Amino acid sequence: MRVTIITVCYNRKATIGKAIESVLEQNYDDIEYIVIDGNSTDGTKEIIASYGDRIDKYISEPDKGMYDAINKGLQMATGDVIGLMHSDDEFYDKNVVRQIANRFKLQTHIEGIYGNGVYVSNDREERLIRNRIGGRFSLKRIKKGWLPLHPTVYLKKSVIDQNGFYNLDFKIASDTEFLLRYLYKYKIKMAYIDIYIVKMRMGGMSTSVKRAFEVLHEDYKIYKYHGLTAMQTVLLKKTYALKQYLAH
Repeated sequence: MRVTIITVCYNRKATIGKAIESVLEQNYDDIEYIVIDGNSTDGTKEIIASYGDRIDKYISEPDKGMYDAINKGLQMATGDVIGLMHSDDEFYDKNVVRQIANRFKLQTHIEGIYGNGVYVSNDREERLIRNRIGGRFSLKRIKKGWLPLHPTVYLKKSVIDQNGFYNLDFKIASDTEFLLRYLYKYKIKMAYIDIYIVKMRMGGMSTSVKRAFEVLHEDYKIYKYHGLTAMQTVLLKKTYALKQYLAH
């Protein structure tokens, strides 16, 4: 079973090397690694190029943002299963991809899986900021604002080909729309794998506090777009997140 990992980046010189290394160090042999760069100007491209043919597919060109770049990667992907490794993040350990692949091989009927992740401080200490335990999957939880942590989600290529890529009408939180479409609208067969998959650094593309209110507004539009009680669901989602911060 081939697993495609996609990394998209733009001006991430400080972290791109760690993200790439965490993919290349996985102890699973059949990985297709794709890196999509948005024509970085800070030295990121040079770091990526230094890995040579250890990266299977690499392009660097202007794009319309992170989700446009992810869509480019999805179009290039040939793996049976596809997941993301953001340029600010790392795999939790070297066994993650092997465990993901084994779960798909064991439960051949499932179309996607998700797991756990941690947010850490963006410094040498990497202090634990937030612990994201995925927990069981249910539509009832989604209606109450729960969604799996996006970078822990791995989907079969066949289900992505069937249900579509990221919606570029949503510039900041298209990952929320993507997950709602797959899990709530199309009700794909998901399974929870109780392992830590990713370590995310606070202050990265998806964790910047500065963008929190913009994300809140776009989340509202997305939940309304999918016919949910938007304001209530968004507030429940933020309350759920706050409890995780307070617990640590």
